Amino acid sequence: VRHRSGSPALRGRRSNRTMADSSEVAMEVEVAEGKALGEEEVEEVAHPLLLKVQDLESAFEQAREPLAAVQNGASAILDDGDDSEGALKAKEAAMYLLAKMLCRVGNVEGLKDLLFSHSAFFARIPKAKTAKIVRSILDMVEEVPDSLVMQVDLTKAVIQWCIRENRTFLRHRMQARFANMQYLSGEYHEGLRTTGALLRELKKLDDKQLLLDTHLVEAKLHHALRNLPKSKAALTASRTAANSVYISPVLQAELDEMSGKLYCEEEDYHTSYSYFLEAFEGYDQGKDSRAIICIRYMILCKILGDQASEVASVLSGKKAVKYSGEGLEGLVQIANAAKKRSLEDFKSAHEEHSAMLNSDVLIAHHLEKLYEQMLENNLLKLIEPFSCVEISHIASLINLPVAMVERKLGLMILDGKLSGTLDQGRGVLLIYEAVEDDKSYKLGLQVIENMDAVMSTLFRRAVKLH
Repeated sequence: VRHRSGSPALRGRRSNRTMADSSEVAMEVEVAEGKALGEEEVEEVAHPLLLKVQDLESAFEQAREPLAAVQNGASAILDDGDDSEGALKAKEAAMYLLAKMLCRVGNVEGLKDLLFSHSAFFARIPKAKTAKIVRSILDMVEEVPDSLVMQVDLTKAVIQWCIRENRTFLRHRMQARFANMQYLSGEYHEGLRTTGALLRELKKLDDKQLLLDTHLVEAKLHHALRNLPKSKAALTASRTAANSVYISPVLQAELDEMSGKLYCEEEDYHTSYSYFLEAFEGYDQGKDSRAIICIRYMILCKILGDQASEVASVLSGKKAVKYSGEGLEGLVQIANAAKKRSLEDFKSAHEEHSAMLNSDVLIAHHLEKLYEQMLENNLLKLIEPFSCVEISHIASLINLPVAMVERKLGLMILDGKLSGTLDQGRGVLLIYEAVEDDKSYKLGLQVIENMDAVMSTLFRRAVKLH
């Protein structure tokens, strides 16, 4: 029987050929690996322009050179004619460096020139990259303190540029950002016009992420205008859009904050506090500066819910301790005044921190309601021992103008909170004893109705028997 592999010589020749093939393969692998290593080494070598940008960044951060020299160097990189991939990365880094420098000095015109005078650079990169660069530069401007006017001016210019360049994707995002700026600057009606026009376009495109952001801004605008039903409807639309896309913890915190505001307007302070707590944890996780605003709202809910004594426990929480300071001092004083039921302490705290307390729509509105409630309680407490008392005497006891006290007493009488009459001729308040409603007539009517029902039932049964 002959072996399948053939003769020994044939087997030797086959083995030699196999070894030669394997050695060739090994050589090819080595060459390929050498090429790969060579390519990696080539890739590791940074582009000269990128190295120059890195030197300029370090010089800017360490203040080794004048700003004008760094700015001229970065501008020269942007004007370079090289359009390779490394050069484009270097130009992007140079643009960020220039934007950082211009933001520091608040040069809006320089930022506009930076964005709109380099159309050749933007033409060579994808539109998505252009949108990223523009949004990143606007984020840099947003981090500058008290830069809202500068942001509005720059965003308007970007929107006009997007219309000229037919960049619809970027324009929609800039309009959504602009609507939020209008909310922050108090232009609520203009903001609603912006969101209305934007939503009509977004619903055709079905852009869920941007619909979420725009509906959320719309909810804030309606809330600022005290249109609570429309605000709630806009927030519901925003949450519906959020169900189909991923949202970051900070954006979820914004939704929770808006829900807390609406529950606070409905005087459901316990539920409102829960939403503000969730929002605070989301902002704290994202290291967002709005976390302190949620702590203010949490303190407000405790004050309005007659739980001012629990404000100290809110501030002593593990996460809230690091936010304690001047930003919360005004509401802490208001809480102490509410706990003592002292109108004088309330007024002095409100006057001392009026800038902070009046800057927020929710806090300003509810503190006004709280003051009216405290004033009513104090007036009822003061007039309780009297049956007839001079209005001037009450005003001196409560340390308020006579006209203001007289007007408040008249409103309390009209609202049924006080049983009495104002005698303006003599300047006195006549207080009547609280007369309880006589329930005899109502109870008598109920007895008659019940007897009628019993007699009707008996008549029906008698008819069946006969």
